[in-house]
Amino acid sequence: MRRSETKYRHLVTGAAGWLLLGLLTLWYGIIWWRYYADVIIAPFFRRGNWVVVLIYTVLTALVFQVYRCFRFGYLRRSDLVYYQLTGIVLVNFITYFQISVIGRRFMAVSPIVLLTGLDFVTIALWASLISRVYFRLYPPRRLVIVYGSEEAAELVMKMSSRVDKYMICESVSCAVGMQQITKAVRHFDGVILCDLPPKLRSRLLKYCCGRRIRTYTSPEISDILLRGGEELRLFDTPLILCRNEGLTLTQRFVKRCFDIIVSAVLLVLLLPVLCICAAAVYLEDGGRVLYRQKRLTRSGREFAILKLRSMKPDAEADGIAVTAAEHDARITKVGRILRRFRLDELPQLINILKGDMSLVGPRPERPELHAEIVKQCPEFDYRLQVKAGLTGYAQVFGAYDTAPVDKLKMDLLYIEQYNVLLDLRILLMTVKTAVIPPQSNEAQREARQNHKKN
Repeated sequence: MRRSETKYRHLVTGAAGWLLLGLLTLWYGIIWWRYYADVIIAPFFRRGNWVVVLIYTVLTALVFQVYRCFRFGYLRRSDLVYYQLTGIVLVNFITYFQISVIGRRFMAVSPIVLLTGLDFVTIALWASLISRVYFRLYPPRRLVIVYGSEEAAELVMKMSSRVDKYMICESVSCAVGMQQITKAVRHFDGVILCDLPPKLRSRLLKYCCGRRIRTYTSPEISDILLRGGEELRLFDTPLILCRNEGLTLTQRFVKRCFDIIVSAVLLVLLLPVLCICAAAVYLEDGGRVLYRQKRLTRSGREFAILKLRSMKPDAEADGIAVTAAEHDARITKVGRILRRFRLDELPQLINILKGDMSLVGPRPERPELHAEIVKQCPEFDYRLQVKAGLTGYAQVFGAYDTAPVDKLKMDLLYIEQYNVLLDLRILLMTVKTAVIPPQSNEAQREARQNHKKN
């Protein structure tokens, strides 16, 4: 697929986004005029009603932009629909209270429920139709991968899970030299650079940039640190400043306020669920309900993490720290359900209120396991620049068996580009992950093998 075939891609995606926004606005306009416009205490004249509908349109556009609800072609269809449904529920929730303020009393809820139902159907049909049209117009990109080690095979398998976007047609070892690599690259829509020597990677990036060839690069840790750097314009030579201090004082203050407010609200709302889960744990074997374990948080400080016990009481009677496997025999029947929906993590809301953890951040490791990982990957300590989190970038976008170095890269991406909106996105994705857990890399490999056999 060459540039001439993709230059109208943004026009297509923009038109599709405006179509969805128009349909959602249309439904709201009908609901407003049919159920609310004439029953408020001081009904608007024509212009006032149009302003109310316009406010709904702007609010929907802003929420959808924050949650990246228009990124079809990039997101999986299931993720796209999830983001949009979550976004429209939030918009309609806010809109109901806006209507109640205008009406000077709590207005009827049923029209908003009807509106939400219409929105759900519209989003589902829109996503199905647009996805088919989009992928017919823009089929998967034909790519070549240039690799420097066996790690590229793992990346190829991961990218092969998105056959709707990527078709890896050829692989080239960096050992063949620059001339053979560039000869191969010219025949494809893009190139993947994975674990290459620095000089060769730099030359290939410049070559692709000069010929406008799309490039996908597996980043090194140094690349991620540079990405979060600040541009200095003091001289006529460009400089990038990497402070390497984690979050700023202002960011930590905002994040702490966000943690306290959201975790307190969640603890109150989820208290009945927490009590039911605690009772189920106790009734299964009569053992203790809460499980405390030493974990590491910011600056390597140890704290006692709280969890609902999901394993047998004597799971670690020998005192040796062992990471739980996906199908660990030590996990109880109730514990398997708790882990399936991440309910065993709910007591950590108390850790957040105490200040040991944050809602979003790198998942805390046990000191013993952390020490073992650091032997293989010394940079793993960089995760301790921020507080440990109840959920995190790596937990939402990674798999159950994601390699420690890849978890580190994702956690560093989070640290370097932190903002409150990113925390909100990760929290929303956490709900989806709890309901629909991502497959492990091993499970994905088995599924692909079975698909090929069939």
